[in-house]
Amino acid sequence: MKYSGMPVVMWFLYRKSFQMALVNDLKKSHEEAKQIMAKAKPKYREIIGKLPEFEKGDRFKANIINCAILISVFLGINRKPTVTEATRYYEHAMTNFVTKAFCKMGGKQKFTDKDIEGMKQTAALNAADRNPYSWNMEYLPYEDGSGYEARFSKCGICTLMKEYGMFELVQAMCHLDYTMSEFGGATIFVREYTLASGGPYCDCGYKKKN
Repeated sequence: MKYSGMPVVMWFLYRKSFQMALVNDLKKSHEEAKQIMAKAKPKYREIIGKLPEFEKGDRFKANIINCAILISVFLGINRKPTVTEATRYYEHAMTNFVTKAFCKMGGKQKFTDKDIEGMKQTAALNAADRNPYSWNMEYLPYEDGSGYEARFSKCGICTLMKEYGMFELVQAMCHLDYTMSEFGGATIFVREYTLASGGPYCDCGYKKKN
C-alpha cells in the first residue's frame, strides 16, 4: 500500500487525538507524547508500505489503517498496555470530531436500501480470500425485520496485530464498535463472539433503536 491518499489523510486527522490520549489515558507527559508520535510516524509509514493495496470496493481499508496507527504508537512506548488501558486509549484516540461526524452520517443511512445493498456487496467480495489484511463477512438480516448482523469469519486486524505481537489487544479495538453505534444514534449494537477472544466468528449485530 502506498503512503499516499487515505493513509496520509488518516494520519493527519487522528495524530493529535492519538497524542492527547497518550497524556489523558496512558499518563504520559506532553513532551513524552510528542516524542512517541514523532517516532510513530516513520513506523506507521513502514507498516503501511508492507500492506497490499486493497481492492476497489473493499470498505475495510480504513480499519486496517487505524490499526497501523495504533501499532506504530504502541511500539514506541516503554511497556505494552493492558487490554483495559488499550481499550480506553483507543476509544478516546479514535472518537474525535471526524469519527463522530462519520458515525452520525452513517446513522442516517442505516437500514436504507443503499446501506443494505452495500452490505450484500461486501459479503459477496470475500476480500480476505485474496488479501489477509481484509475481512470476509456474511450479511444476515434478522427474520423479524429488527436489523441485521454482519458476521465475520476472517479479520485483517487480527492478522496485523498478531504479526506485531499485539494480538491480545485486538479486543481493545473491537470495543469501539459499541461506541460508534452509539454515536450513530440509529442502532443498538449487540455481540456474542469475537475471533480475538477465541470465538467461532465475530458477530456485529445492529438492531433498530425504534
